Amino acid sequence: MAFLLGPICPRCGQPQVSGMLCPSCATVSSSISSIRSIFRFEGTARRAIHELKYHNLRAIAPTLAAYLASYAATSGDRIDVIMPVPLHPTRHKHRGYNQAALLAHELGRLRGIPVSFNSLKRTREGTSQVHTRNMDERRANVQNAFECTDASLAAKCIMLIDDVCTTGATLDSCAVALKSAGAHEVFGLTVAREV
Repeated sequence: MAFLLGPICPRCGQPQVSGMLCPSCATVSSSISSIRSIFRFEGTARRAIHELKYHNLRAIAPTLAAYLASYAATSGDRIDVIMPVPLHPTRHKHRGYNQAALLAHELGRLRGIPVSFNSLKRTREGTSQVHTRNMDERRANVQNAFECTDASLAAKCIMLIDDVCTTGATLDSCAVALKSAGAHEVFGLTVAREV
């Protein structure tokens, strides 16, 4: 698997020659503090995620989560709660599980950090981000798609977990909802990133 190595944009984690904010992050405000990904979304990493996500290979989640745990152990970020990016109930029912929840569960177990599975809810399904064409469409697709009313998250630092980051729009939309509920800081961590 091809690790995603620096230099990267300090906010969205996209490879960036200068290691400074990428053009997109420099011009658009964001609610998420940073997004990091372990691998490039290609080759073996892509196949592993597809098997987990579309072919019910849940047994691979602990292996992928071990990579997330290795990063979390060295990131230096304060993490009070781990939280998976939620699926819309319709998609969850169709798939039968949330791959991000499997990863978050394993990460929480490995790092000894509590995992919240129900604080963040997806209230609007939208189109799959795979079928959107550009950053503006992706942002519009997930705008106001998440809701959080959990007052226990006030002043907490949250690590959001997902399988793949494409543009960061979904993670940022989740961060908006979490911060509206009082979260202090929100970080995103994914197994892979499209580059």
